[in-house]
Amino acid sequence: MLIRFFNGVKSVLREQKYQQVRDVLWFLVITLVIHYLYRLWAYSLYYFPVQELMNGVQDTLTGWVFDQSTWVNRNILNINMNIKGHTMWFDNGIGLRISLGCSGDKQILQFAILMLLYPGPWKHKLWFIPMGIVIVHLTNILRIVLLSIVAINEPDLMKTAHDTVLRGMFYLVIFFLWVIWTEKIRRK
Repeated sequence: MLIRFFNGVKSVLREQKYQQVRDVLWFLVITLVIHYLYRLWAYSLYYFPVQELMNGVQDTLTGWVFDQSTWVNRNILNINMNIKGHTMWFDNGIGLRISLGCSGDKQILQFAILMLLYPGPWKHKLWFIPMGIVIVHLTNILRIVLLSIVAINEPDLMKTAHDTVLRGMFYLVIFFLWVIWTEKIRRK
């Protein structure tokens, strides 16, 4: 009975009208595999064999994210804060430290690898991947700015905002970029 069920599912998914379902499943599989392979590479293999390169990339991205989100906080949102190292200290005494884990390198790599693996014309990948990387980076800046607002107004919600809502925002943006690729660019 179980074999008949899986055979039925397999035959349904082969139908053209379920192409979008297959695409979403592939997106999920590729994204999860990249996520866990990255974690293995970062936390068990320490970015072997390009540890120095990855450390440099993370340092650079962390600096950019810190400087750019600080600029938005000060110049657009008029948030008063003191800066010590890579930490923004707000008037309510709450600090927001931008560490290497805030660099966005994992999400940038996830997006780039997903697009490299996913079918489509290379002439479009040559502009879409860099554009997507910029969008993912801007999403990271927005994430830090929104976390700053939470730190000022609802500091008790910082952990929840950081770990769930704002982290999920990254993957939602990557998903929407993938949908644009799949529906608008690749299918042309």
